Amino acid sequence: MVNFNGNLIKAESVPIAFNNRGLNYGDAVFETMKVCNGKIYFWEDHYQRLISSMKVLKMEIPFNFSSEFLAAEILKTIQTSKNKNTFFRAKILIWRNSGGKYTPKTNIIEFVISVETLDSSEYVLNENKYEVELFEDYFIPSHLLSTLKTNNKITNVLGSIFAEENGFQNCFLLNENQQVVEALNGNIFLVSGKTIKTPPLTDGCLNGIMRKQLISIIKENSEFHLEEASISQNAIENADEIYITNVIQGIVLIMKYRNKKFGNEVAKLLVLKLNLKIKSS
Repeated sequence: MVNFNGNLIKAESVPIAFNNRGLNYGDAVFETMKVCNGKIYFWEDHYQRLISSMKVLKMEIPFNFSSEFLAAEILKTIQTSKNKNTFFRAKILIWRNSGGKYTPKTNIIEFVISVETLDSSEYVLNENKYEVELFEDYFIPSHLLSTLKTNNKITNVLGSIFAEENGFQNCFLLNENQQVVEALNGNIFLVSGKTIKTPPLTDGCLNGIMRKQLISIIKENSEFHLEEASISQNAIENADEIYITNVIQGIVLIMKYRNKKFGNEVAKLLVLKLNLKIKSS
């Protein structure tokens, strides 16, 4: 079952028209969330990012689109699942109503909420092979729209195909200035000694929810120094640790990039603090 504009219907019955603006023009935004035992992790951050993105794209925000309303709709959708698992990945996709070409006839929106099960509530570090490479065919523009979660993700799609064809588990994406911006499915953090660096939003990286959580955790730990600064390709090979962050997986360790292998000591500490933060919130 999915939630289409507040109505629970079968997924195959969702009336997505051929002239859907999300499909035709990428005129859509989305949020992906982790939900465990009825709790939406970092919900207020997700909600604020969603509303901010809709405002940037000049979508009309319905009067009932409160934090409480959308959270209730997500949980209502989860309750339709017949799976006994209580851990879920929820996604809300919002698009502008059909009509017009590049210029829309209306800014009124529709939405759909879908869910799928997950295996665990806690974040755990990956222990399997995880090798990455640069994806250099196309770039992420360093402007505001790149920081939003829109469905204009063709660079990520092509990068994912490149990774699969060449036996990599992920890729680094570059902006037009040849700076390393993010991975295919999340933000990146680079550890060098006691300094932890992540690209600034001005470089075009996603304004990630897990990025925000990790920045907060690192700033609270006097042992480390956080820098939001551009990351060069050379800096990758000189790092002690590198990891990818997103709200579904938490922290994903990169184990190898070309001839360089990376450690995991700082990541172990951060994932522990991340799980403690969730439990205490």
